[in-house]
Amino acid sequence: MTRQLLNTLYVQSPDAYVRLDHDTLRVEIEGRNYLQVPLQHLGAIVLFGNSMMSPQAMQRCAAEGREITFLDYTGRFRCRVEGPASGNVLLRLAQFTAHGDALRCLEIARRIVAAKIRNSRDTLVRWAREAGEERRLRLQEAAATLAQAVSGLPGATTLDGLRGAEGDAASRYFGVFGMLLSVPTPEFAFVQRTRRPPRDRVNATLSFLYSLLTHDCTSAAQGVGLDPQVGFLHALRPGRPALGLDLAEEFRSGLVDRLVLTLINRRQLRPEHFDVRPEAADSVLLNEQGRRLVLTAYQKRKEEGVRHTLLKETVPLGLVLHLQARLLARHLRGETDAYHPFLFS
Repeated sequence: MTRQLLNTLYVQSPDAYVRLDHDTLRVEIEGRNYLQVPLQHLGAIVLFGNSMMSPQAMQRCAAEGREITFLDYTGRFRCRVEGPASGNVLLRLAQFTAHGDALRCLEIARRIVAAKIRNSRDTLVRWAREAGEERRLRLQEAAATLAQAVSGLPGATTLDGLRGAEGDAASRYFGVFGMLLSVPTPEFAFVQRTRRPPRDRVNATLSFLYSLLTHDCTSAAQGVGLDPQVGFLHALRPGRPALGLDLAEEFRSGLVDRLVLTLINRRQLRPEHFDVRPEAADSVLLNEQGRRLVLTAYQKRKEEGVRHTLLKETVPLGLVLHLQARLLARHLRGETDAYHPFLFS
């Protein structure tokens, strides 16, 4: 458990260079020492944009099981460096067998979708309590629709049907997401979810944090010996961490969406933390200052304690990702009758 509580080092300053210095990593910017972190305190390293890492540092991290991920400035995945595959081959064989069993695959995917929709509904209900009457009614109506969507999931008999139900629920959720914002509309307007590229500041923040969440869930899957590319809800594609994306679904609303709403509504995240790229169809992205603010808030959010209803104890939210990967592994090995996704209370 100790390694799972270790921190992730995010390096996002332009032209930063990470070197190995005995048992520490040293981050240099323009030849000057900016930060030095003991390796024993790190569980993973994520580099953004033009940030680089020395071969010696990469080899040491890979050999000791520390995953290195390269993302662009928007948070989109570029590549990953990792050591030899670890984990019980029998667990991966059980994972592949479950994926090949249509009914079992559908049941795992259905539980993931149900948790995602229930957590999204809970977010709407929470914000509706403090909303004005008109907004409260709209949010309550949307929450009721999501509740109906969950009750209708047993009727989805194929993965395509299940994905369609999930897509409809997401559309309904994001259709009222802008009502959860309490800042002036011109500053943080939100009409619909746009991803590639994000068209506004809210979408830019959501996309950036979803990428970080997927990275963390992919690492959690690898940490227990699962193959992160073989999922149950998301379709398999070369290089796509389908299982990482599966695990991320149940945390999107409770971890990322609520964090985005808090940062914006408390005016911690402001318009000057974003840049517009005219050369890329006026897409919007967080600038260096904005990324630093969001990364710090994300790390702090993962350190917050939450009650795990299945385990009946309070644990750091960042650890829950690893616990869910372990629970999935137990189910795949046949130790439990079903996979139980995490529900935010």
